Amino acid sequence: MSSKVQSKGSKAKDHQPSTQENLPPPEANAEAIHFLNSLREEELQLLFFSETLVMVSDTGEPQGELTIEVQRGKYKDQSGVITYFPFVHASSRGLMDKTLCGSSLLAYLSWKLEVVEQQSQEFIKFHILPMEQKTTLLKQNDQLAMTRMVKEGEEVKTEVTFFPRPSIEGFVSQAANLVLLRVMAWRHTVPSNARFLALDTEGKLCYSTYQALGSQTIQVGHQQVEVFIVEQTVHSEQGIPMSCQFYLLSDGHLAKRIQVGSPGCCMITKVPVLREEDDIEPRPVFKKQPLVWEEDLELYSRFLDRKHPEAQTLISDFLLFLLLRQPVDVVTFAAEYFGPFAKRHPPAPALRSSTRPSPFRELEPARSEA
Repeated sequence: MSSKVQSKGSKAKDHQPSTQENLPPPEANAEAIHFLNSLREEELQLLFFSETLVMVSDTGEPQGELTIEVQRGKYKDQSGVITYFPFVHASSRGLMDKTLCGSSLLAYLSWKLEVVEQQSQEFIKFHILPMEQKTTLLKQNDQLAMTRMVKEGEEVKTEVTFFPRPSIEGFVSQAANLVLLRVMAWRHTVPSNARFLALDTEGKLCYSTYQALGSQTIQVGHQQVEVFIVEQTVHSEQGIPMSCQFYLLSDGHLAKRIQVGSPGCCMITKVPVLREEDDIEPRPVFKKQPLVWEEDLELYSRFLDRKHPEAQTLISDFLLFLLLRQPVDVVTFAAEYFGPFAKRHPPAPALRSSTRPSPFRELEPARSEA
């Protein structure tokens, strides 16, 4: 892992590496990696929906709104290649102690929840010293590039860090975390003893763990719903661990979110229509039936058309003559027309009398002499 720090402003401080940077980087364990590898595209597509939660204070007063949307997105890389990936869009805006704050998140993830590209922004409009932070994660060949900009008042500090691909195996970004929680709710399970990787508030790699706190019934509007509670903890190596509890419905919808130590929370005001897994019926099995094409009139007709293409021409000529002559006796006319083509019919002379008697007509009685 390599990094580069640039600072601008009147209060910029020199970057001094701490002794903790000399420690080996954290690594995800096998349980976490196995859980991510078990994800399937068909399963993730069931979790594509949007939801909105209301940010409320400890007294129950609304303070803002949180929106989370996961859908199928079209991503175009630097080479111009277009690929369809899960697309995550989350945003929040509200008041914290009467101070305006907000965040936004845009990300494309692989079907194993690896970061393809992610952009996040957070801000707090303090009157004296407003703060803003922007972080960009971009997959580049065999590494992940992170650009982090922190602005405090007039001071701006930019840091660029490159993580080799092997070092971020099992990494769960902010966007991936939102999808991963939906998977846990859908499966109603949390991987036991799994230790993932995440970024702390300082942009450093650290451990992230999930713990199932069981099920609980909560009140949402005039309804009571059962939720599955999952607690995520980000174990920062330079600060105290940060925990957040997620109250999830059976289909992955987020009913409530509580950040441990924060006076407020986010919750839904109306129970959404829960989505259930579609029962896939087995394909019907049809027994193979013997095909006797000679008994099928349509197939037999097609066979004759292919074997004797001249028959179509012969019939067309017959119908043409039939329309021109308009005979009274159509059956006898047809017999006279097709008679020469019979196999047992003797060949007729090339020049024959047009008055030659027809074998298909009765001979006229001889006239008696007067």
